[in-house]
Amino acid sequence: MLAIFTFIFLACLFLLVKLILVVEMREVCVVERLGKFRAVMKPGIHFLIPFFDRVAYRHETREQVLDIPAQSCISRDNTQIDVDGLVYIQVMDGAKASYGIEDYRRASINLAQTTMRSEIGKLKLGQTFSERDQLNETIVREIDKASDPWGIKVLRYEVRNITPSINVIHTLEKQMEAERQKRAEITLAEAERESTINLSEGERTEAINISEGAKQKQINEAHGRAKEIDILADATAQGINMIAKASSSPGGDKAIKVRLLNEFIKQTGKILATADVSVLPSEVAKLDGFFNGMEQVTNTASMTQGGK
Repeated sequence: MLAIFTFIFLACLFLLVKLILVVEMREVCVVERLGKFRAVMKPGIHFLIPFFDRVAYRHETREQVLDIPAQSCISRDNTQIDVDGLVYIQVMDGAKASYGIEDYRRASINLAQTTMRSEIGKLKLGQTFSERDQLNETIVREIDKASDPWGIKVLRYEVRNITPSINVIHTLEKQMEAERQKRAEITLAEAERESTINLSEGERTEAINISEGAKQKQINEAHGRAKEIDILADATAQGINMIAKASSSPGGDKAIKVRLLNEFIKQTGKILATADVSVLPSEVAKLDGFFNGMEQVTNTASMTQGGK
């Protein structure tokens, strides 16, 4: 009896398992009835007919990341590079993903590789680095268009590594070194040019300042001389006016004559003290000749008496 009870319990449990289908939130199930597609079961509890219905496929509905292996590509400028990447897909239709393609994951990887190889061939080596975002968008668009009958959606594609060959790397390093040397020489030339310009500007500014200073000095000296002349002229005019007033007063003309005589004597004394030759007025010169003659006569007489 225990064996029969156990058999009946197991049979009921088996029928219960075949009758009830629990679909998790992260997946969908494709159910077939007698080998023919029946329905796509979404998350929740579903009831099946035992021995007639069965779950043929289960598909992950979350976003899936597929690793694209590295492959050798030839760019438009005949450069060999190895490129790998990542493709992000999501199952949108369980029926198409089950019956539209044998293995949508492998198909997506192969399609991504062929599309990537084709798109790399349209670009030069430098463009594969600088236009990576545009390359990703192009690959996503092409893969999504081809994978639409498979019931999957290609969300995005990312080029992970772009690795040129060893020879290309050496060539690029030499090119980069030459470019850096070129930029350094240009920078030095620009610095030297700026230095020359600055020096010439400084010399020009200095010359302008010196000339402006000399000009201002001459102007100031001219103004000073003009001012001095004006002052002397005013003083002379005032002196003449005062002399004129003094001469008109009683005894003024005699005072002026005495003043002129004193000034004449004073200037004559200065000339006699500093001159190398004797400069005398004509009357004094006559007296000087007279006394010289008398001295010579006296000297002659004295020599005669001494001889005797």
